Amino acid sequence: MQEETILSLSPSEWADYELIDTGGFEKLERFGQFILSRPEPQAIWDKSLSEGEWKQQAHSHFAKEKNNPEKGKWEQLKKMPHNWAISYANPEGLNIKLNLAQTSFKHIGLFPEQAVNWDYLYTKIKSCPVEKPKVLNLFAYTGAASVAARAAGAEVTHLDSVKQVVTWSRHNMESSGLEGIRWIIDDAMKFIKREARRGNIYHGIILDPPAYGRGPDGEKWVLEEQINEMLKVCAEILDKENHFLILNMYSLSFSSLIAANLINTNFDSVKNAEHGELYLNDRFDKKLPLGIFFRFSSY
Repeated sequence: MQEETILSLSPSEWADYELIDTGGFEKLERFGQFILSRPEPQAIWDKSLSEGEWKQQAHSHFAKEKNNPEKGKWEQLKKMPHNWAISYANPEGLNIKLNLAQTSFKHIGLFPEQAVNWDYLYTKIKSCPVEKPKVLNLFAYTGAASVAARAAGAEVTHLDSVKQVVTWSRHNMESSGLEGIRWIIDDAMKFIKREARRGNIYHGIILDPPAYGRGPDGEKWVLEEQINEMLKVCAEILDKENHFLILNMYSLSFSSLIAANLINTNFDSVKNAEHGELYLNDRFDKKLPLGIFFRFSSY
């Protein structure tokens, strides 16, 4: 194993996105021309702007349900559409369009901190020795990574257990002027075990598992209990010569050292390894941590 690089990564300047302020267990963000305030359990410090300034700027605010902090409703403070779109582009040539919506789970269909991994994907696929590398995106949600991989020329298999977010992903692909992504609605563990039995191989794997989840038939997913087994199977289906892998984890109790141990004990050859934290910087230079990552490649 080569020496690992420990990093803290945050997206560079992005015209259609900005983290304006954080604090008081909330974050204030601009997506395109619209500004949203919503809960953020990691923002345990004070806000830099006043409550009045937050209300003055925000188009919409997410109010949590008292009995279920994971659900709630959006309170419209200024006129804005329920659905809208933003673009993401980088200097290397990636240019995609992503569709957003206000959901009852406070999410809007996009995790902006993941832009650093979209850049990594695009670069790795463009420089892959294989002409059309096969990429598998597990727990793929609304598919920004899938679209970025397809834009780079990969043959992409996109898997999620929820039909509605797969439909959302297809919309993102089409809005970005692309086609040809393979859509799978299935339980991630069941799917990769079938792929291993079939002898199917991928040059790139993206894993972005939730802390808890359910498959389409009620299959239970608990990150701490199942991620080790999942990585063992991923090692079977990852091409031995030309490969890359990206692992993201959002469990508040996990450090990137846990990710490093998981990867290094399950994969024979871990080269060009990087791991650490993903974060977003607000206008006042407060850094909001938003998960850990581990990524490596053979080239």
